[in-house]
Amino acid sequence: MVRDAKKCKRMSDRLLTEFGIYIQPINYPTVEVGEERLRIAPTPLHTDTMIIDLVEALKKVFEDET
Repeated sequence: MVRDAKKCKRMSDRLLTEFGIYIQPINYPTVEVGEERLRIAPTPLHTDTMIIDLVEALKKVFEDET
């Protein structure tokens, strides 16, 4: 949960440009205002290394946004 539309989009953009990770920002009208979030859709083709990289990228982006 990000809970801010601009921040959600900014975080999604950073994940793609800085880390090469595409995560879709979910904003109004798909969700209510204040319920904005990043949608993560792991698949069986994602490796443990990819998941670890994702976690580290998310930590960095969330830390920078607070």
